Amino acid sequence: MQATVRELVDLTPVLGLVGERFTAAGHEVHLVGGSVRDALLSAESGTPHVGDLDLTTSATPEQTLAVLEGLASSTWNTGIAFGTVGAEVRGERLEITTYRADRYDRESRNPEVAWGSSLVDDLARRDFTVNAMAVSLGPDRTVTDPFGGLGDLLARRLRTPGAATDSFADDPLRMLRAVRFVAQLHLVPSPDVLEAMTTLAPELARITPERVQHEFSRTLLNPAPREALELFVSTGLSDVVLPELSALRMEIDEHHQHKDVYTHSLTVLDQAIDLELADPDAPSPDLVLRLAALLHDIGKPATRRHEERGRVSFHHHEVVGAKLVRKRLQALKYPKDVIEAVSRLTFLHLRFHGYGSGEWTDSAVRRYVTDAGDLLSRLHKLVRSDSTTRNKRRAAMLSATYDSLEQRIAELSEAEDLARVRPDLDGNRIMELLDISPGPDVGLAWRFLKELRLERGPLDPEVAEAELLTWWRSR
Repeated sequence: MQATVRELVDLTPVLGLVGERFTAAGHEVHLVGGSVRDALLSAESGTPHVGDLDLTTSATPEQTLAVLEGLASSTWNTGIAFGTVGAEVRGERLEITTYRADRYDRESRNPEVAWGSSLVDDLARRDFTVNAMAVSLGPDRTVTDPFGGLGDLLARRLRTPGAATDSFADDPLRMLRAVRFVAQLHLVPSPDVLEAMTTLAPELARITPERVQHEFSRTLLNPAPREALELFVSTGLSDVVLPELSALRMEIDEHHQHKDVYTHSLTVLDQAIDLELADPDAPSPDLVLRLAALLHDIGKPATRRHEERGRVSFHHHEVVGAKLVRKRLQALKYPKDVIEAVSRLTFLHLRFHGYGSGEWTDSAVRRYVTDAGDLLSRLHKLVRSDSTTRNKRRAAMLSATYDSLEQRIAELSEAEDLARVRPDLDGNRIMELLDISPGPDVGLAWRFLKELRLERGPLDPEVAEAELLTWWRSR
């Protein structure tokens, strides 16, 4: 495999050019970290390539800039305080970082930045052994793997270069990176990594919400994140980051039976991803859909009630859940549009079940489409994914009922513009007809006409005007 890495480096001509420049200037330079890891994985899968180009060097940032002069078409210094120089060479983007010998104060995750003089010392401060490998861009193409990262990669094992407790205490975000690597690389954490994650999970509170959100989202956007999410919950990391997910593991006793909401939510996520991937017209991976699938039932713990004969109810859990979703995603600093979309999907996910076995009036179809708005395609996937019953007859009935709803939507859409349901009269006509000036009454009249439009469909202007006047006089 080491020979494979050397060959992969030679497949990227830019690396040879950069290596020659640094070597001529008397500096060491190596392809390092995830770049080497991914090159090895691509070779193993039969599609060899070098992805992101992350380099480490003995040169200081100032020396790196001097070496790149005349070779790089552009450079950027946004990370120079941490020893990183960005550059574009022959159309390839590189990040070149000086050997580091940082120390952490363990009160924050901000290191005291210090340049190092040794490649091995630089590799020792990295998060996991699979990211602590390097290959020289000098003529010898030497592979440096002091912590057994290659063996761990082949064994699909996740270990830290040093003691896991020290690594995670230095930077607690590494525990979330461990979760992501389970999803992304299908690695299995070693026992000491698992123990350290469980012990140090509360340390995640030191990390800024933006960084936590970024890592969690990257995990969720992998093709099969379920195993990683199970690790996230079982180690207690979720208790710090997303306690509502941990709370779904509600106790189920012999007297009060109900579906395992935690397992159900993970299954809904699996099924939503399958539907997402099967839809060529939908974005993929779809963060909004995946968050909604995972969190749609987080209102259940707060609304659980034990009823007669051992029954359990969760009345209005979609309303409570929508509020909890908004609050948690705001705390994690998600963009406003993501927060609103996930909250709205959570609120709407039970709407389909409120219409019995398919007795959908035209009015009900219009309201369903209007309330979903631009989330309709996602709502279709979420509702279908929410069926996790093992009763094949019931599953087939739910699927057929939803098929009929989608067919009704399609039929009505041919006759009406369901995507833009608006009153039959505009604001100017409303003011003219009622002889009123701009103000709250215009808004009330507009909403009355929209409700009328939803209930009865498109109306001739004369009919809409008569209905408006009748409503106005009755006030």
